[in-house]
Amino acid sequence: MAKEKSDNTEIEILNAAKEIFQQKGMDGARMQEIADKAKINKALLHYYYRSKQLLFEAVFKSAFALLAPQLNKVLNDDSDLFDKIRKFTDSYISFVIKNPYLPNFVIQELNKNPEFIQKLRLQENFPSITTFKLQVSDAIEKKIIIPIQAEQLFINIMSLNVFPFIAEPLLTALINVDKKKYNEIIQNRKIDVANFIINAIKI
Repeated sequence: MAKEKSDNTEIEILNAAKEIFQQKGMDGARMQEIADKAKINKALLHYYYRSKQLLFEAVFKSAFALLAPQLNKVLNDDSDLFDKIRKFTDSYISFVIKNPYLPNFVIQELNKNPEFIQKLRLQENFPSITTFKLQVSDAIEKKIIIPIQAEQLFINIMSLNVFPFIAEPLLTALINVDKKKYNEIIQNRKIDVANFIINAIKI
């Protein structure tokens, strides 16, 4: 019973922290505010996480642990290259719609602590593009796609998927749409981004 209660408390802390970090960012969040949201006292919060940085990393790892296996599965399954691009885009955008704080978390953390990604790389199911690179080479050899470095193609895919979440305030202003319309645009990108990339590389 004690362990179950402890596990539940930690889940409540992570959920509260995720919400506060999403609203106010790493710098704007306060431990007292997170404790209040989790309905615990600050001392208990510090018992679980000694600092805001450790709590931030725990929230990030919790979210990344859900996303990484999905992306890794897509990158290494037996589907052809074009299906892989479609599935990757759909999986990533669907996940980030549910966890919109994640891309900014990545940028914030890597700017402050570049070594943090090395910790993530040691985790099980960290995405690997080895199979993806072989498929790109095979598709080039069979003249299915134009010659392109697999790394460049992967960066293009990631960039087109990630940027609209990071730059949402800027983009909504530039294209003059409200939040509801922008969300519709993001939903449509699950298909539009994949089609754009495939049409750009196929022969």
